[in-house]
Amino acid sequence: MNAYISRIRKPVKREGAERYLLLTLLSFAASVTCTRLFLSLTGYPQLGNSELHIAHVLWGGLLLFVAALLPTVFANRWTYTLAALLGGVGVGLFIDEVGKFITQTNNYFYPAAAPIIYVFFLLTVLIYLQVRRSSARDARTELYRVLDVLAEVLDNDLDTRERADLLARLQPIARQADQSDLAQLANVLIGFLTSPDLHIVPHVPTFWERRLRQAQAFEARWIKRRRLKAALAGALGGLGLLALVKLVSLIVAAFSPAYLEHMVNDLVAVGQVESAGGMGWFLARLALEGSVGLLLLVAAVLMIAGREWLGVQFGLLGLLLSLTAVDLLVFYFDQFSTIFMAVVQFGLLMGMLYYRRRYLDRSCLGG
Repeated sequence: MNAYISRIRKPVKREGAERYLLLTLLSFAASVTCTRLFLSLTGYPQLGNSELHIAHVLWGGLLLFVAALLPTVFANRWTYTLAALLGGVGVGLFIDEVGKFITQTNNYFYPAAAPIIYVFFLLTVLIYLQVRRSSARDARTELYRVLDVLAEVLDNDLDTRERADLLARLQPIARQADQSDLAQLANVLIGFLTSPDLHIVPHVPTFWERRLRQAQAFEARWIKRRRLKAALAGALGGLGLLALVKLVSLIVAAFSPAYLEHMVNDLVAVGQVESAGGMGWFLARLALEGSVGLLLLVAAVLMIAGREWLGVQFGLLGLLLSLTAVDLLVFYFDQFSTIFMAVVQFGLLMGMLYYRRRYLDRSCLGG
């Protein structure tokens, strides 16, 4: 056992790891969303009979097992993509039934299930952001990745762009004097990649590369700074006003016992509040939503007034608070009906980050 442990080396991030993890994230989110939507539209049908019930958690477990087997059994690089896709769908089908696992009554509709799934998704996003960060480009790591991509040679599928990327990685290693063994290996690989006998295919843009070029062309033609600024400020203001209504209703309820009683009765009638503790959490939700809404409104006003950097910072803070804190409570009370709003908030967050990177970072550094 000790001999085996001694052979374990420092882990190296796989080439394209962030791409595979992103595919897992997207398939995970799509799996949960489509499953809930399908079940809601079809009246929650069951596969089985009076004795058996084939829950979709079993299909999720099966997909997870297949996703684990693929890279274990096969050496082809396409197995990573397929495993990432099947793994995301599998974990979505599996965790969608978390309500049954944590309740004595096997309650699929347990209110805390949606926040648990959302927290799990956010944690996976954090892992993705960590993996996406640039890692150290030492000789050992680079050679690991080079040898991974060289598998394309065995399938006669190494194209011109891949070879250029491999050479760019190998040339700095070949010049290193302190690691002569790795430098020698890099020189041998450079000689192999520059050999006239090596079969190289022309680079053919993938489906996603073509879509990216179309998006870049659309951006260059239509997405100007003034238009994007107006769209972002309008979206911030709209979300802020919607959330601010919740704060106003909370303030009115605090000074009007009759309105508070009417609010409680309505919440009890629709099943959103079943106890005094539940009412407390609902009031906390209103307060948080209203506070974030006020923050988003301030961000919109600042952007319109020309204080773009400060406005973007306020907007990012408000959206992050909404996505990480407020939405947890919203998922608890509104369940999966809030997915659309969470997607809108995330899209706006990406837009704000794009605006800051494209138009503000350089000007701030220059100033």
